[in-house]
Amino acid sequence: MDDDQPRSKKLPGTQGIEVPDAVAAAQGLPEDLDASILGPYTVPNLTRRRRAGTYYLGGAVLVGLLIAAGLPAGMWLIAGLLVLIGLYHFISAFDLKVADTEALSIANQQSEFPVGHASAAIGFEGWRARPVWNILVFSADDPPSQRGLVRIDAVSGDVKDVLVEA
Repeated sequence: MDDDQPRSKKLPGTQGIEVPDAVAAAQGLPEDLDASILGPYTVPNLTRRRRAGTYYLGGAVLVGLLIAAGLPAGMWLIAGLLVLIGLYHFISAFDLKVADTEALSIANQQSEFPVGHASAAIGFEGWRARPVWNILVFSADDPPSQRGLVRIDAVSGDVKDVLVEA
């Protein structure tokens, strides 16, 4: 196989960008972006936000100590802002109790038609950024005659919306 030619083939009449494998390897595509690497993928839990919140609160303490050491008192505004941002990270650190595979299963049960293909994406609602699974479902026939969107609360597992389009 010629290293200057990409492994993928375009459909006749389509446009697109093709990157030769040698160029892609030389550029060092990160493993998490490499579609050719197979394996289980899990959505990171949102409790990781607590770590960032801890850093912001630590920064607020540091600014407070620096103010005590002689920085202008107006820096209390910065310390207060860091505290607010840190607290926001803590109150928005929801634990994802519903995994993507479980959300796909719930969406399959809620659909009005036999599901063929489905796709899960996580979104966020409200000022606390509560996680919500958005599941696109397509009917099992080829080509799909129906499609739908099932929205599932990623914390409680409650079905928020079921929308079907024929």
